[in-house]
Amino acid sequence: MAQLRAFLALAEHLHFRDAAAALRMSQPALSGAVAALEETLNTQLVERTTRRVLLTAAGERVARRAENVLAELDRLVEEVHAARGPLVGPLRVGVIPTVAPYLLPVVLPGLATAFPDLELSVHEEQTDTVVAELLAGRLDVVVLALPAPTSGVTEITLYDEDFVLVAPASYDLPDTLPREALNELEVILLNEGHCLRDQALDVCREVGARAGAATYATSLATLVQLVSGGLGVTLVPETALPVETRRAPNLRLHRFDAPAPFRRIGLAFRSTSPRADEFASLATALKDSLAR
Repeated sequence: MAQLRAFLALAEHLHFRDAAAALRMSQPALSGAVAALEETLNTQLVERTTRRVLLTAAGERVARRAENVLAELDRLVEEVHAARGPLVGPLRVGVIPTVAPYLLPVVLPGLATAFPDLELSVHEEQTDTVVAELLAGRLDVVVLALPAPTSGVTEITLYDEDFVLVAPASYDLPDTLPREALNELEVILLNEGHCLRDQALDVCREVGARAGAATYATSLATLVQLVSGGLGVTLVPETALPVETRRAPNLRLHRFDAPAPFRRIGLAFRSTSPRADEFASLATALKDSLAR
């Protein structure tokens, strides 16, 4: 089945490097898996060129069937896991980057205690990637900002958190301010692909504010450092404040008048999964750890 997964990734990306990256394996290992599948089937599945990969006619047929075969296999594995008991064995969890560093240290010890037989693996990726991996069956559950950007998933809310304005200490701003104050400020954001960027843009649009177009960052840590350097202000979710502001001097935090802008973080899984009860138990355990 590993050979089928390798070939299906190659059929999707039509490039060995990209397919290997998607599967988190080396290019030689991916090439070897595809070659082994070709040997097993005694037919050539791909045409290798210097720039890209093309599927042969046989490869096209195998790709169509492989997707159904792997989907059925994933369902079988999920049913077996569900029969063994709640949260026993492997669990593949996707978490977005603006949640993972702040949530995981809080909840992982509690999960280890509550579910000692759980074999947890965590994959940190941006929203579109973790959702695609979830729908493809390569992840079991994902933790992300709700609502999820797709249908066919079930969502369980974990917590809500306010956005806080982080500004240079030299700015003459009150401790609490209306959203309209953003109209007078240069708001800097994360790069495209981060859902937090889209949420911050939504807050700005609500009051007619314009986000800065010249400066972007790839992480919240960099974003806060840019603010510390005086390049503008930004919106940071409350759970990230203790970690990120500790490393950056010359900052002040400003809360918004009620109702403050916020985001909702939740657990999502495929609505067709037979492990819905398990994942509900997982969500309860996460919420218990957060409450403690």
